[in-house]
Amino acid sequence: MVVLLLRCFATLLHAMLMLALAPLLMGVVTKIRARLLGRRGPVLLQPYRDLWKLIHKIPLIPDTATELYKIWPFVSFAAIGAVALLVPGFALNLASARFSDFITIIGLFAVSRAAIMLAGLETGFGFGAAGAAREALFGLFSEAALLVVVLVFGLISGDPTVDGIATYFSFGQLGISVSLGFALVATLAVALTETGRIPADNPAGHLELAMVHEAMLLEYSGRYLALFQYTACLRLMIWFSLIATVFFPFGMAQAGNILSWPMGLISWLAKLGALAAALALFEVSTAKMRVFRVPEFLGVALLLGLLAVIFLFVAGRLSA
Repeated sequence: MVVLLLRCFATLLHAMLMLALAPLLMGVVTKIRARLLGRRGPVLLQPYRDLWKLIHKIPLIPDTATELYKIWPFVSFAAIGAVALLVPGFALNLASARFSDFITIIGLFAVSRAAIMLAGLETGFGFGAAGAAREALFGLFSEAALLVVVLVFGLISGDPTVDGIATYFSFGQLGISVSLGFALVATLAVALTETGRIPADNPAGHLELAMVHEAMLLEYSGRYLALFQYTACLRLMIWFSLIATVFFPFGMAQAGNILSWPMGLISWLAKLGALAAALALFEVSTAKMRVFRVPEFLGVALLLGLLAVIFLFVAGRLSA
């Protein structure tokens, strides 16, 4: 009974940290990127200030919008919020661990993507429709690549859940694998595309002909735009936590052991900081791709996932 209560409390703490620190993580990435470019950059709390200003502004609703215009931001946030509960952060064996299978997570990401695409199509605005079309194309390749990566995880660990995979990688006799290396690169490519980062998209750029994610939100303002922007911050936090949990599960706490929580929190925050620095360094050293080159970029991720599966089968045959 005590262990169950601790797991529930750890899940609540995990949800609060994910929701509270998501804008801060975005601010850390922006700050590090600015420093690497030789600029001072905004303060770390700037995302919170931006969200606060947007919340207190009166939203302007286009005349061509339907009654669903106000719903899509909440649908997108609800789907991503559910993913935040399923992806472990500082601890394993949370109360939501049994529901954290990758198929559910991919489905929730797809729901959020669909809501944003429908928001872009809501007013009939040309740039929003173009961004939605590009997002649909990118989503086709990214989901295919992620499904292949999930197959690799399932073949190695025998468990479809994020918690089970991380537990196996933490305590199982698993050495450095070529398949895992391919899976890591493929996952990073999908994460960059899903979060709208360079080289797939540039969140700091506002050239309509080259925008993807931002183009779908040009007709939103006020609290609705704030909800979309907060969802983007939370999505980045989720992908960082997912990569850290699956590929770098060392130092994670056990939800039923409260004494391991401090070390788990420190380890999780350190991994988030390292991934934020790596992302900022990658973005300042890489140029944004042309829009028609992004499917090729995701095609390479899909190919790497397939190679990971092939190497697993070859290694299994040789060891048999």
